[in-house]
Amino acid sequence: MSESGEVWLVGAGPGDPDLLTRKAARLLQRADVVLYDSLIQPELLAEIPAHAERIHVGKRASRHTLPQDRINGLMVELARAGKRVLRLKGGDPFVFGRGGEEIAELAAAGIPFEVVPGVTAAQGCAAYAGIPLTHRDCAQRVQFITAHQQSGGELPLDWPCLAGPDQTLVFYMARNTLPTICARLIEHGLSGDWPAALIEDGSTAAQRVIEADLTRLPAAVEAADVSGASLLIVGQVVRLRAQLDWFDRNRGSTAGTE
Repeated sequence: MSESGEVWLVGAGPGDPDLLTRKAARLLQRADVVLYDSLIQPELLAEIPAHAERIHVGKRASRHTLPQDRINGLMVELARAGKRVLRLKGGDPFVFGRGGEEIAELAAAGIPFEVVPGVTAAQGCAAYAGIPLTHRDCAQRVQFITAHQQSGGELPLDWPCLAGPDQTLVFYMARNTLPTICARLIEHGLSGDWPAALIEDGSTAAQRVIEADLTRLPAAVEAADVSGASLLIVGQVVRLRAQLDWFDRNRGSTAGTE
């Protein structure tokens, strides 16, 4: 092993282990240490080679096994010890994954690093739910939005812009703030019957899609007792799911669909 190690920041995709890129799979086999998040599927963890040390850093919503600054410091420490460190993150590291913060720390410390993109949750979960993010008839643009609350419980978003037509909105980490999101969108101009869907554990065998309009969706999600990782999609493209829902049809189930 060389005196100076390196870090690979790798996106694991939205859940389905088969969506891992070839490059990510190759680097996984070369890693000395794998730092992984809570959203990584067990099937993917099983592919970590026996020689590699596993460290669960447990980032999920507001429940963190390690604070972000400690994760950053740990990567630096391990690389300085000569380790090949693979930081395995759900989705894509640069889409609401704090990947920029992590490699900024590495760059400041002079640690060699490489970024391997992953299929972000918006793309993967929408595809497995049969919801195209864009469509020339009803969605000429798409916006990715974090619904993570700031201190004080506020969601300081540009609601008039988000409530515009002819677009698709994708809210990450939206389960806890779903009632607020739906209410604000209606308040700023979208109709109460505007279509929306909450995708739980997207692209996995546990996937559920709760589909309703903005007025009814919060109650539908509460009734469904959603507890897994979730993604909210708002827009006319949701209506296309009735025709394009290939994943649930292929596995012979539409459970969880309103």
